[in-house]
Amino acid sequence: MPTFQSLFTHDGDPYMPFPENAPRVDDLTSMPPQDIAALPVEMLAILQREIDETLKRVKAAKARLDGALTIRYATRAEEFRHASGKDTGTVRFDDGDFTVVADLPKRVGWDQNRLAEMVERIRAAGDNPAEYVDTSFKVPERKYSAWPEGIRKGFESARTVRPGSLKIELVSQEADQ
Repeated sequence: MPTFQSLFTHDGDPYMPFPENAPRVDDLTSMPPQDIAALPVEMLAILQREIDETLKRVKAAKARLDGALTIRYATRAEEFRHASGKDTGTVRFDDGDFTVVADLPKRVGWDQNRLAEMVERIRAAGDNPAEYVDTSFKVPERKYSAWPEGIRKGFESARTVRPGSLKIELVSQEADQ
């Protein structure tokens, strides 16, 4: 039996016949989701793979460009930041006809054990710790699952379970065989 060679080998499958009007990734932004959902599963799988590959390439390109911009401007930005008397924040300077906006955000971390000690000191002094700090409690799900049922039951009224975002991946059954 002769093998059919598709005109659409650039879609990743040289033997899968697709009509000439098959949508491209760029077409998806102008298509209603219902129309995209009605496409054959093979086309959805091809589009999903193309988008995933494009995202990987774009992320890698962005990382390279960001690295190059850091090489080119980090020292000047640090000099401007130092001249302004600050370790973090945004500085602006010119490079030719462009203004470079270099932002070095402040990332603050707090030692949770020391904060807990401070909260207890504030409480012991008769003050309300809520006036000074925000307090939150978290229970990792893996710990909750490991608790004895009696303890879990006591916490159930404080626990809310909401579903996350649905993720669907199309995997060729032929690839698994």
